[in-house]
Amino acid sequence: MKYIIFLGDGMADEPIAELGGKTPLQVANTPHMDKIARNGQSGSFLTLPDGFPTSSDVANLSVLGYDLASCYTGRGPLEAAAQGIDLLPNQVAFRCNLITVKDGILEDYSGGHISNEEARELISCLNENLGSETVHFYPGVSYRNLLIVTGEKISSRLDYHKPDSSQGLKVEDILIQALDNEAKDTADFVNDLTMRSLKILENHKINKLRNKQGKAPANMIWLWSPGKKPALPPFEKKYGKKGAVISAVDVIFGIAEFARMERIKVPGATGFIDTNYEGKAEAAAKALSENDFVYLHVESTDEVGHMGDLRLKIKTIEDFDHRCIGHFMNVFKGELTVAVLPDHPVPVEKRKHTRTPVPVSLCGSRFVPDNVMHYDEIECLNGTLGAMKGDELMKKIFEG
Repeated sequence: MKYIIFLGDGMADEPIAELGGKTPLQVANTPHMDKIARNGQSGSFLTLPDGFPTSSDVANLSVLGYDLASCYTGRGPLEAAAQGIDLLPNQVAFRCNLITVKDGILEDYSGGHISNEEARELISCLNENLGSETVHFYPGVSYRNLLIVTGEKISSRLDYHKPDSSQGLKVEDILIQALDNEAKDTADFVNDLTMRSLKILENHKINKLRNKQGKAPANMIWLWSPGKKPALPPFEKKYGKKGAVISAVDVIFGIAEFARMERIKVPGATGFIDTNYEGKAEAAAKALSENDFVYLHVESTDEVGHMGDLRLKIKTIEDFDHRCIGHFMNVFKGELTVAVLPDHPVPVEKRKHTRTPVPVSLCGSRFVPDNVMHYDEIECLNGTLGAMKGDELMKKIFEG
């Protein structure tokens, strides 16, 4: 038996008046996800429990059944691991977005979905102007970059605002805050870096050109989700299964690194709407020849939700269904247990993550079909899997 999870990041949504009170999943043409639901069992899963940030690192750790209370330290260290950076005890890693700020307002969490090449040049400029022996910026994928700060008194006890949940807010109102007195110097230090980055980046030749081209400039950094090195039990030791991860973004590869799962990077996988869906599907089929389990993560559905683009969200859902899930099913031959779900909702009208439990469908020889005919947020609630949380989903996948 082989196992696969198809994870459509941010795919779930809420009823929309423009769609006659339906969700994008309900109106999208998704024959392959519907087939999984029709031939299997459905329910819901709580990925973002209270007490933890509403971010994808939390959600994907939840899906994989990890205990958040014992292993979660922040998104920054996960992305550091994805880049091969082994954090020292006196280092804190921050996720560092390149964002668009206009008149003191955070307008775009992604700096206009800046290209990898442009982002690398901006990160290099930040290192030249703000870097030191204790401060170093690392380029990632597009707007998704990293800052590592070194020091015996550096703290990760900081309260922050997620940039993709803060669009339209005043920067001065959402700067990092210390959670205790010992973290106050760290908060002041990183907020100073943030404010200084505006003057450096807004005058950079790349942003001057982007302005001329009518593109959003990536004219400021946004530091968030700091943390120190976490400890995760290896996936194979936890479940007795050898696992692999396919994604385009560092946060997912960081989880894989700490869980000691194989990391598979697919050429043309971008983390956006132009990603290589078919390549991911083919890589998953190939990976299952050497692994028991594959976690196939697609980011594009999340990005368009944060953009608030309804039509594009419907299209990316259909691309995920046809070009990824459908293509995999045509390529893979063998006995299979398959699950499909998002890691969290991103309602296009809210443009941010919510804690609403997500729809799940499981299909395989051990699952007697229930009465769910269509994979979506509403119908899956009627399935026999019920409302799951913690490691219940992974146990269902592996144990039935």
